[in-house]
Amino acid sequence: MSRLVVKVGSSSLTTAEGGLDASRVDLLVDAVAASRARGDEVVLVSSGAIAAGLAPLSLARRPRDLATQQAAASVGQGALIARYAARFAQHGIVVGQVLLTADDVTRRSHYRNAAQTFSRLLDLGVVPVVNENDTVATSEIRFGDNDRLAALVAHLVHADLLVLLSDVDGLYDGNPSAPESTLVTDVHGPDDLEGIDIVRPGASAIGTGGMVTKLEAARIATGAGIPVVLTAAAHADQALSGGLVGTRFHPTGRRRPTRLLWLAHASDTRGSVQLDEGAVRAITSRKASLLPAGITGVVGTFVAGDPIDLVGPDGTVIARGLVNYDSSELPDLVGRSTHELASSLGADYEREVVHRDDLILI
Repeated sequence: MSRLVVKVGSSSLTTAEGGLDASRVDLLVDAVAASRARGDEVVLVSSGAIAAGLAPLSLARRPRDLATQQAAASVGQGALIARYAARFAQHGIVVGQVLLTADDVTRRSHYRNAAQTFSRLLDLGVVPVVNENDTVATSEIRFGDNDRLAALVAHLVHADLLVLLSDVDGLYDGNPSAPESTLVTDVHGPDDLEGIDIVRPGASAIGTGGMVTKLEAARIATGAGIPVVLTAAAHADQALSGGLVGTRFHPTGRRRPTRLLWLAHASDTRGSVQLDEGAVRAITSRKASLLPAGITGVVGTFVAGDPIDLVGPDGTVIARGLVNYDSSELPDLVGRSTHELASSLGADYEREVVHRDDLILI
């Protein structure tokens, strides 16, 4: 039995006018159901809510303003999940809707709760259908067209494979429409992407993503030890059954603690601290915690527990971590040893600014 995360984009589920294409949805559901029949567990990350809401609202194309995007998502999400539920029911499969916001993959408590929810749904034999919660998002609705979200979900649920379904059948070494371009069947690391023009093809009028976001998702997943297959939605059944289709991205790293993955790839940092050369060496070479003595400056407003960037003297972000102090406290601690702080301010100030266990190198 394998645990799979399957991501499908808006352009693979909808008509050019923006409504749901029932035949495309049904083809995807049938492929997932066949995978389930083979004993696999499947999480489906599905775009399409905004696209599905365009036709009912008589909108010719994806709106640019946030309020109209949210209105379209509100109308379309119901249509999308209803179609999935009806089609999966024909296979005797129950679906569960999981709508995530950025906070759910940046706040540790939210992330842990989401992981528990996914685990229980899969234990109960449910196919979770995941989308960004476009209706209540408070910033521009774009999570990399759900590609990056899918990679994070794959790590969260301990997936054995991430399948990215698109409107192209893989990564090409040139423009996919050019006859001289050839399919890149395997990617073992960044060196295999040398010389490839990544910025293509662009997002459609319906979707928001492109090849760039898919490669970013592949980088996140493979860096955490999860292989990735990128192919066309029409080849979903072959991709889920182990067929040789599309482009396969091989793992480049090992699984890391979940909270460190979200810290590296999902967190929206609240500020930063500037480090001296000694602190940079301690963190990068000795894998030490960050202490007040190594800090030369504080930027931004944050509270204890927020993710912040750790910046070297040359302005380069070297690490990211969860801070143990409010930004208002740190200026009085800068450059002072923990022993000195404990003597003058009390034992509570002997703690690290960022503990090594809450820090990841960028």
